[in-house]
Amino acid sequence: MKNEKLALITGASNGIGYELAKIFAQNNFDLILVARGQKKLDETKKELEKFKVKVHTYAADLSSFDDIVSLKSWSTDAGHQIDVLVLNAGQGYGGDFIHSTLLERELELIRLNVDSVVHMSKLFIKDMVQKNKGKVLITSSVSGTAPIPFEAVYGASKAFINSFFYALRNEIRTSNVSMTLLMPGATETNFFKNAGQADTTVGSMKKDDPAEVAQRAYYALMSHHEYVYGSDDTEYMGDVLNRLQSESQKAQRHRIISEPESAKK
Repeated sequence: MKNEKLALITGASNGIGYELAKIFAQNNFDLILVARGQKKLDETKKELEKFKVKVHTYAADLSSFDDIVSLKSWSTDAGHQIDVLVLNAGQGYGGDFIHSTLLERELELIRLNVDSVVHMSKLFIKDMVQKNKGKVLITSSVSGTAPIPFEAVYGASKAFINSFFYALRNEIRTSNVSMTLLMPGATETNFFKNAGQADTTVGSMKKDDPAEVAQRAYYALMSHHEYVYGSDDTEYMGDVLNRLQSESQKAQRHRIISEPESAKK
């Protein structure tokens, strides 16, 4: 049941990460699935093994420095040679920054959305560059192309990822390691509920199908595309509106849909 290709996917037990794992399994990749909960990982493993691939699981809180170090040690000790690295784990958190959000949750978000991507990249992409082969997919967000009021820390975390991605991609461009940036828009996952934004306009509006987002991401990765949006509408937002408008204009446009209780107005 062992294949010649191995993909490591973080945030792999639900949403876009799960759909990506399914696509990789369908394309005969063995898998390393990383997420916080072992129970959900076990369920996902059972589901994906029907594609006759080998599925490894590793429960880790990627906002923890030590958990990432342990993950890398486990992978190295097991002799895993990773061909595709998918850094997909992330979380959202919304609300009034001054009056309602909790600093500890915002700092945890930064550790997961920012620190873990830097840390995982340092450990795992370094190995790929040394082997001179591999593919990397990093999940960011169209929110990284604009200021997002009432998601101020989340939007900023994704802006960091966008900048980090392009800088690192340029640094390693002489190697045979390719990198692709995925920028979804609002997607039908637990994101907005977990972020406390179910009562916002953006949280209640029609969203993209995570399976379709994953399909676009997989095609872009395998085609060596630099970046890909989750849908055509998201691409218009990121590559047209957010390039034409000033930062203040973008902030005001997003405030209208991300303000708490805006869905009720």
